[in-house]
Amino acid sequence: MSVTVQLPDGTSKQYDGPVTAARVAEEISPRLAASAVAANVDGQLRDLSTELTEGKHKLKIVTDRDEEALETLRHTAAHVLAQAVVRLYGKDVQYTIGPPLMDDFQYGFYYDFDLPAPIGTEDLPKIEQEMRKIISEKIPLQRMELPVEEAKKQLSRLGQGYKCEMIDDLVRNEHVETVSLYRQGDFLDMCRGPHLPETGKVKAFKLLTTAGAYWRGDERNKMLTRIYGTAFFNDKALAEQLGRIAEARKRDHRVIGKQLGLFLINESVGPGLPMWMPKGTVIRMELEGWLRSELLKRGYQPVITPHIGKLEMYRTSGHYPYYEHGLFPTMELGDADGYLLKPMNCPHHIQIYKAVQRSYRELPIRFSEFGTVYRFEQSGELSGLTRVRGFTQDDAHIFCTHEQLEAEVESCVDLTKLVLSTLELDDYRVRIGLRDPNDSKYVGGPEHWDLAEENLRHVVRKLDMNYVEEIGEAAFYGPKIDFVVKDCIGREWQLGTIQVDYNLPERFDLEYIGADNTPHRPVMIHRAPLGSPERFIAILIEHFAGAMPLWLAPVQVAVLPVSEKTSDYAAKVAEKLRVAEIRVELDDSPEKIGAKVRKATLAKVPYMAVIGPKEAAARSVAVRHRTAGDQGPMDLDAFTAALREEIDSKGKRPLGGRKAK
Repeated sequence: MSVTVQLPDGTSKQYDGPVTAARVAEEISPRLAASAVAANVDGQLRDLSTELTEGKHKLKIVTDRDEEALETLRHTAAHVLAQAVVRLYGKDVQYTIGPPLMDDFQYGFYYDFDLPAPIGTEDLPKIEQEMRKIISEKIPLQRMELPVEEAKKQLSRLGQGYKCEMIDDLVRNEHVETVSLYRQGDFLDMCRGPHLPETGKVKAFKLLTTAGAYWRGDERNKMLTRIYGTAFFNDKALAEQLGRIAEARKRDHRVIGKQLGLFLINESVGPGLPMWMPKGTVIRMELEGWLRSELLKRGYQPVITPHIGKLEMYRTSGHYPYYEHGLFPTMELGDADGYLLKPMNCPHHIQIYKAVQRSYRELPIRFSEFGTVYRFEQSGELSGLTRVRGFTQDDAHIFCTHEQLEAEVESCVDLTKLVLSTLELDDYRVRIGLRDPNDSKYVGGPEHWDLAEENLRHVVRKLDMNYVEEIGEAAFYGPKIDFVVKDCIGREWQLGTIQVDYNLPERFDLEYIGADNTPHRPVMIHRAPLGSPERFIAILIEHFAGAMPLWLAPVQVAVLPVSEKTSDYAAKVAEKLRVAEIRVELDDSPEKIGAKVRKATLAKVPYMAVIGPKEAAARSVAVRHRTAGDQGPMDLDAFTAALREEIDSKGKRPLGGRKAK
């Protein structure tokens, strides 16, 4: 038996029989072996104990300096957590799932437990102490591949019913005959892996909080206890992350939204159904109004569609089987097989396109709508404005010829970049989401998918955009370009999206009459530069910590008379600003000026116009900025014109020539 191991530098090693990745690392360098945590074998992350058998293999030894090592570290930290909980709370503890989290800003891993008695955040220090003990013991993690019945037998002896249920699911859904278990001293878990070679390589970790989580995410099942934590390879990285988490808590849009009176989620209305209060409505109206004006400039036609539709329409589109488990219940109204609160706007826009015969001379046709849609998210997944049950999409659907497609996608990219730059969200990466050929959720034939994916590649290459391709990130009907934005504290958010769709025109039998006077099939583009105003505004609130740019601020100027003597002039100042369509609040309360300034600053009002006797006599104002402080006296007309200039330029020409924050 011959084994060839090809290393990243292009060199190869030959072996007469099976060899582990750990042995190869040791032969390369004892120092490399000491820092090794996992192995990348033929493109797959594996344990260091993985044997390379007959044939040729590509091998990269993964060390704690490699980005992919962090996932393995966090996975092992979750197992250390589970072992600690079992040690502390006894054999009646049942552990369910404990994945690493790589796309979650706040958390690095969690584990769900069915516990004999409740625990809370106050218990985390004790669990951390036990975890440190397990780490100090440097317990090896040993992988075993066992027949399913033997694996169930071993886990049953430990009272791990949830794990046995998971094995039954694997047998039923994936037809497996064996499963992998990991033994960690006195702890045994079913897991795909990979893991660190021993617990001593878990370096810096922190347990963060506890929460409730239904088994399998189903409210009909038992509520489990979830313990969240995070882990890094050194204390510095952990401290930096904990600092970012603390900053994120300060910026939490749910807290700031309540403080500033922006939105409300009320149990009497229902969870996940936000209501916009007056100040929040101003932000949303300004954002939508600006985008509507941009769309009109670019040839979009506004449409309005109902909030419900016949179930049969969503069966045709594929939304009903795809989203079935995440939708509100169907409504039986007697004249059809049912109605749905609409989960997406595109089937409605398709019906508008189909309402009349279309000619190639009309194309491209661009329909736009701020359309409200509904998804029945599980209660445990709801979160402020970022995860809701009723939300609006800044939706548009473009119907065009194949020849027009790439130019239209380019235009959509340009619009998305304009939105992000205007909102000071300039740090982003571009992702092309492709279908997973092994996943049955995608509709349509491979020829349509291959064509659509190549269309998107052509556009991003032509625009010289750096991008990555990710399999499995496509919409169920077509591939897409996503803009993944990084906010001011390093969190990533998927915002603008552009999707190419050859499949829904086929499913709905869409046509246009071509220049040859015969029917042709159009192509669709689905695009949403904001995604949804609810989620987008939540991100803006956190990005700006509630201090919105002047053009979006609910109150743009607070007029603050120093005393009752200057109240009449202050009222005239406020009126002049209102006439100039500047949003203003007059604080003519008897409070001292210091208290008024403090109140306006806490309310994140961008500018304050302080009115004393000098200002009243000179028809001027003393300008104060919420962060930069005193800006000195300014003629009232000049102040009004400068504010309008900053508002109209969306902050590109700020008052005083500086970048106002």
